[in-house]
Amino acid sequence: MDYRKHFDWVAENDGKPRRRQRGFHAQILRLLRHHIRPGAKVLEWGAGRGGLLKGLEPSRGLGLDISPRMLEQARERNVSEGVEFRQGDIQVDTIEEKFDAIVLDYLSGYLPDIQKAFENLQSACHPRTRIYITSLNYLWKPVFVLAQRMGLVLRQPASNWLSTADLVNLLELAGFEVVQERTEQIFPFRVPLLDGFLNRFLVKLPLFRHFGVSLFIVARPVMKPELKSPCSCSVILPARNESGHIKAALERIPVLGGKTELIIVEGNSTDDTWEVIEREVAAYQGPLEVRYFKQPGKGKWDAVYAGFAEAKGDVLVIQDGDLTAPPEDLPKFYAALASGRAEFVNGSRLVYPMESQAMKLLNFFGNKFFAMALSFVVDQPIKDSLCGTKMILREDYQRLLKRIEEFGAFDPYGDFNLIFGSSLLDLAIRDVPVRYKDRAYGDTNISRFSGAALLMRMTWFGLRKLRFHR
Repeated sequence: MDYRKHFDWVAENDGKPRRRQRGFHAQILRLLRHHIRPGAKVLEWGAGRGGLLKGLEPSRGLGLDISPRMLEQARERNVSEGVEFRQGDIQVDTIEEKFDAIVLDYLSGYLPDIQKAFENLQSACHPRTRIYITSLNYLWKPVFVLAQRMGLVLRQPASNWLSTADLVNLLELAGFEVVQERTEQIFPFRVPLLDGFLNRFLVKLPLFRHFGVSLFIVARPVMKPELKSPCSCSVILPARNESGHIKAALERIPVLGGKTELIIVEGNSTDDTWEVIEREVAAYQGPLEVRYFKQPGKGKWDAVYAGFAEAKGDVLVIQDGDLTAPPEDLPKFYAALASGRAEFVNGSRLVYPMESQAMKLLNFFGNKFFAMALSFVVDQPIKDSLCGTKMILREDYQRLLKRIEEFGAFDPYGDFNLIFGSSLLDLAIRDVPVRYKDRAYGDTNISRFSGAALLMRMTWFGLRKLRFHR
């Protein structure tokens, strides 16, 4: 099979698109625009008319087309600044320029050597490049064959029909890791109200999620992040009514990377936490660089946000002031992030047995429920969404803030802000188990029932903005 025949066919039939086909591609463009923000550097293979690049509004767009006729059409129809079209072969050509996003638009089914094509993409990747692959779901092959015979769909050249498992396997062989995989477009036509309901809601539900017409895969190159050497870390310690834990925190928080600063953010305490912080920091002579201040507003997220704004490290860390998630586990978080095996590291208290008073039974089941709900929302497995220990690169956090600006101040705790934001960036979210300990001093600062109601509202918010997005 010569895969160039597919692009010749597209060029020949470009003047007679059907309304159904226009709706099909418009749905895919909306999906990609949810993942790829304007201003990203985008490389698209198999673009044909270049419609995706134009719709994605890249700061620098490169469309690599195979057919000369397609190349001519793309140049004629796209005059967007910063978009360039070339003729190329994905199985041979090496792209030296690095891109933020690489789109393979229904291309893999027409390639004789898909693994080689995937391997060639490595040269165009930096550690935060994301690969977006669309392909046809092999479960729909009989439907497409029948539709072609009935004249409802234009006949196309013969192609491979690969399963999701096939594509995932080939990506892994080529040095990529799959971040998300699912199907889209259970109704690939444009019918007002009906296509919106079926493609926005129905195809996202567990029973129907495998039956969409299009496979959609998000992958990343397996690379270490580009860190300065030696890498510095900033640990943010929100402390409200935690006077009994300040000295222990100074003694137990380890040095991570080349150097570590500890930023203690006091949160409007009603006990003597502020006085204890001043006294213990003045007496401290350990390896950490310690700073402290009072948070400007209220709530844990306000404290974390203020702490991150003051942080100087390449890696940002949250360590809860009650120390129930032991700071001795932080080197495991750092190792996962620095190695590139994780891009957002989330603590999980629900793997190992916990001490008897660490978590009440109702809280335990509540945490289980919200973990399952958040896993569905972000389409990645999360064991414990509410553990206070989290770690992320500063550059990813800065990108994350831009993505969640549109959400507003909806999360006073910050856990959902960071998880939702990481999902919007298509970061690899990984859980690191911690052994949850009893509180050594004071009581929890979170109300069980009002907190649960707030978490329900935030989960629904995430469903609308991430899972069932327009």
